[in-house]
Amino acid sequence: MMKHSSFSPARVWTLAMATVTQLVRMKILAFLLVFCVIVVAAGFAFPVMNPEQQLKLLKDVSFGALQIFSIVIAIVATALLLPRDLEDRTLYTILSKPVPRYEYLLGKLLGVLLLIGTGLVLMDLAFSAVLWLRQQMVLAQSLAALHGEGGATPTAVAQLQEIVGRQGLTWNVHLGVLAIFLKASIITALALMISCFASSTLFTVVITFCVTIVGHGQALLREHFLHGQVSAVTEKALSALLAVLTPDLGIFDVVDNVINGVLVTPGSVGIMTGTAAMYVTGYAVVSHLLFVEKEL
Repeated sequence: MMKHSSFSPARVWTLAMATVTQLVRMKILAFLLVFCVIVVAAGFAFPVMNPEQQLKLLKDVSFGALQIFSIVIAIVATALLLPRDLEDRTLYTILSKPVPRYEYLLGKLLGVLLLIGTGLVLMDLAFSAVLWLRQQMVLAQSLAALHGEGGATPTAVAQLQEIVGRQGLTWNVHLGVLAIFLKASIITALALMISCFASSTLFTVVITFCVTIVGHGQALLREHFLHGQVSAVTEKALSALLAVLTPDLGIFDVVDNVINGVLVTPGSVGIMTGTAAMYVTGYAVVSHLLFVEKEL
């Protein structure tokens, strides 16, 4: 049995970049072009709406596309990695070298996260540019309308600027994108864990999608099936078990607040980051334990 050297960040990075290249060749990033078309269309549609509604609609459509991109890539791209490497025999070539299995898994996980992160950054830039441009146009049009109606009092102008500014481009928008990335990180690690024991790519995709749906509805499950039905101690125990079996993705649902102009607090960002780190680490450890025992 080949003896592995100590942990090498360079090897993990090389595997991560190879994973990014592999996924790009699968035309994964074609979604970026579709996203840009959707954002531009949403940014200049429905001009008859009031300023607040126009900007909220743009954010709603854009964040929806961001979430779809991140979740689909997290699940489908990750589910394809191990089967594709087995089919191409790339996995045997890598593991025949002094590369521990945990480094292989870390490289794959990091590669998918790099792809998702890069895609979200590019889409965030496009989204921010369109949102800022639309914000300036909406503000100018609304101010012109106020002047035309003779109602451009200092109070009315200040109120309009406050509404448009709150719904326009702020750091809050970027924090919403960060929340989407953190959620996608958990789903990626979950999909990688499932693929380590799954019998097929389809099984990994279906199970991960199901767990993701349950994760989004954890709060509703606790409210309808646990709250008031069992003792407080039992409720806490079952809630903890549910959180272990499925990630509580409701923690990351701050997008609605961002769309409505509600600020995302630093405390919320800290909770989301800590929760994501906990789940990703836990899933990565379990993935390694499963992959070590996997017959190749």
